[in-house]
Amino acid sequence: MITVNNVTKSYGTNVLFENVNVNFNPGSRFGLTGPNGAGKSTFMRILTGDSDPTNDGVISRPRKVGILRQDQFAFDEMRIIDTVIFGNKILWDALQERDKLCEKSEHSDAEIARLTDLETVIADENGYMAEFEAGQILSGIGIPEDQHYELMSTLQSDYKFRVLLAQALFGEPDALLLDEPTNHLDLDTISWLEEFLNNYQGTLVVISHDRHFLNAVCTHIADIDYQTIITYPGNYDDMVAQKVQARQQIESGNRDRAKKIAQLQEFIARFGAGQRASQVQSRKKEIQRLALTELKKSNIQRPFIRFEQDKPAGKETVQIRGLSKAFGDKVIFKDFDLEIMRGEKIAIIGANGAGKTTLIRCIVGELEPDSGSIQWGFGAEGEWNYYPQDHGHLIKPGMSALDWLMQFEKGEGQQHVRGLLGRMLFSGDDALKPTEGLSGGECARLLLARMMLVKKPILVMDEPTNHLDLESVSALAEGLTAFPGNVFIVSHDRDLVSQVATRILAYTPNGLVDFKGPYEEYLQSLNQPAERKSKAKR
Repeated sequence: MITVNNVTKSYGTNVLFENVNVNFNPGSRFGLTGPNGAGKSTFMRILTGDSDPTNDGVISRPRKVGILRQDQFAFDEMRIIDTVIFGNKILWDALQERDKLCEKSEHSDAEIARLTDLETVIADENGYMAEFEAGQILSGIGIPEDQHYELMSTLQSDYKFRVLLAQALFGEPDALLLDEPTNHLDLDTISWLEEFLNNYQGTLVVISHDRHFLNAVCTHIADIDYQTIITYPGNYDDMVAQKVQARQQIESGNRDRAKKIAQLQEFIARFGAGQRASQVQSRKKEIQRLALTELKKSNIQRPFIRFEQDKPAGKETVQIRGLSKAFGDKVIFKDFDLEIMRGEKIAIIGANGAGKTTLIRCIVGELEPDSGSIQWGFGAEGEWNYYPQDHGHLIKPGMSALDWLMQFEKGEGQQHVRGLLGRMLFSGDDALKPTEGLSGGECARLLLARMMLVKKPILVMDEPTNHLDLESVSALAEGLTAFPGNVFIVSHDRDLVSQVATRILAYTPNGLVDFKGPYEEYLQSLNQPAERKSKAKR
């Protein structure tokens, strides 16, 4: 169990949460939710011990806690398998001390006794199966077995993150504290993680912007709002329903009380100076009893995302013939054909490193294919809004958010741009924030605002949900679904893909597959006999 007693965290006058008391019980899986800036990661760092409360609040933790660390370069000189085993510090220290003692040719009686004690610790921690268990977890998160004994420095950053996730999961910890564990994971690996966590018997606290993941894993939600943390039974959707219902009940009760108070005040005004003093006093006491329940302001803010097009493209958006791309011996796609009609929304899915971003970059002309042709239809050539996965270079420092967005304004004026920024949660002075000081979520919303301002008939997006909170992801899905033009989107967010896509391009072991149907039908097709997969075109 993790116990939080009377914990407050504030930065100057900005109070994130105050006098929080909550128990995270064994066998329960808690999703820690709240909008960007609410304090989720701050609270997680307090749980891990990496940050202290502002007050004298107390955190109680179990003996073994698995923590998803974010420093991807801390273990570069260690083998991948050893990095995972390091997650059980008790076992790791015992193994290191035992190996050091075993290097000696002779041992004193005290050293022999110590070796005996260490072997007991290793046995208690299941150390003789450590490499097998670590290998199973590594394989589950997509690290091939032939790489397990290589150095961490040989891995790309996203795969280093996976190893750090394996490190947190290793060794049957009493509690797991995971901050955005689905980052850098493909859909298959997220499914593996869901199954692992659903079988986990300890205490889980997890932050994620993946709604599908929270719904699949969580038995409870700990929601940061109203400057406190409120726990709800059930998954994320259950929490949203309960939260809305509770607030509606309070608002309804306040309306009824306000109506009654108005009637009592009218009576007091009429008879306050007359001979019915006792009745007047009685009604004054009644007004005090009917005091309205104070409703603190929620910190949840939802952007309003709607994409428009100045003019639609022609009936056929793009025709791709014989497209091929390889890097050395690695074939990304070969002799690939594709025809996209106006209004189709294409989700590109597959394992990390399969080539999703490469395909997107070829489609928008940022990368030259090895062979083949891309022929855009009438009104489509160059008429796309592109949201790249690596977009840090797009927002230049040294200007305000408003000034940056005004560069793309086409005669509608500053007031229109300010209104658009307000819809994307840059209201008032927030529109004047310096671009170099924007958070990841603010940068993402500013880029989406640019796409709303520049009204192109084709939207091309590579992992747009990175840095967005759950409310923003939901708003993005609604905006893309309502958009009448074409969408090409790379995403590992299954709810977004399910809601938006009308067609799937999937990287599979058999190559790039074009499935002419939505994501749920694609998943069903994977379990059907080959002759029934008529919608899939290799």
